[in-house]
Amino acid sequence: MFIKRYKYAFISLAVIYAVLLLFVFIIRLPYYSIQTTGKLYIINKVSRDITVFDLFTGTEIAEIPINIEAHEAITALDNNKIILTDFGALNSKGNRLTIINTKTNRVEKTIDLKGKINVNGIVAIPKTNKLALVDYVSNRLCIINIKTERIEKEIETKQKNSHLAVLQPSKPIAYVTNMKSNSVSVIDLKKNEVIKIIPCGLTTESIDITPDGSEIWVTNKSENSITIINTLTYKVLATVPTEKEPLKLKFTIDGTFCLVANASGGSITVYDQASKKRIKTIRIPGRNEIIERILYHTPRPVNIAIHPNGLYAFVSNSNANKIEVIDMKSFKIVSIRIIWNYYITIFVV
Repeated sequence: MFIKRYKYAFISLAVIYAVLLLFVFIIRLPYYSIQTTGKLYIINKVSRDITVFDLFTGTEIAEIPINIEAHEAITALDNNKIILTDFGALNSKGNRLTIINTKTNRVEKTIDLKGKINVNGIVAIPKTNKLALVDYVSNRLCIINIKTERIEKEIETKQKNSHLAVLQPSKPIAYVTNMKSNSVSVIDLKKNEVIKIIPCGLTTESIDITPDGSEIWVTNKSENSITIINTLTYKVLATVPTEKEPLKLKFTIDGTFCLVANASGGSITVYDQASKKRIKTIRIPGRNEIIERILYHTPRPVNIAIHPNGLYAFVSNSNANKIEVIDMKSFKIVSIRIIWNYYITIFVV
């Protein structure tokens, strides 16, 4: 009798567990509910490929093998090229660039820097065939011509663990974050020298510049803050608190808002550029309540792309293997696309 009851109890528990698994599976299914123009490029680090996603039909239209563990990626030459770096991969010294043609969705060219540079940050110089590359190990900003494959300039940042960069839109000035030195190097690209070192917070990581070039905002990953700097005076205007581990940040197309991906906080915080105040916190499900933790993967937002039409933001949620789509009018998550890989970079062309 006891064995029979034990058997029924076991079967009941197994059925309940199976139903729970099915429910969780259904909850985690992707859904895509928007229709907009363009293609979303998702760089998948583990599987060493790029997923190309049509934002109108909501379907995957291409998969591009790249054979590198891509670290950073940018678009260049009127969005006709995607350029990838491979810094941080176990079998790489970060001395290779991979160039993708967005018309054919194929690898067009690879550039071997022959051990001269360990590329982390990368930024395109508008209306040229040139890129600015940040060397994380040797702490240099290098200018390379991707047509001739020649490094034309090498400028020391005079700081440690130089990481990412942006360019001033109206002057030949570059701003480089330095993670170990907790600073930003201001580099004059005509004089080929550092003209200012701006102290920031602990582990200065990501950087973006307002569309008019008047301010740069940088995340301080270990301090959970943003440092806001006036680009005319090089003075710190404000230090704004974020949630845990702010990685990337991105301004909206018109510069009105700045979005910050808080990796350990599992959230996107939205700041008003004019007032420097937080106006919204977008929490990605999976971190707070026990039920949430059961139903969803623990979120880890690591990167942000803003659609050129300004209507949507796309957030890579690496732990959950998802792209979270944010409506920029309501600041709410309106759609999710799942990619079964760990990815780090996304952008729209």
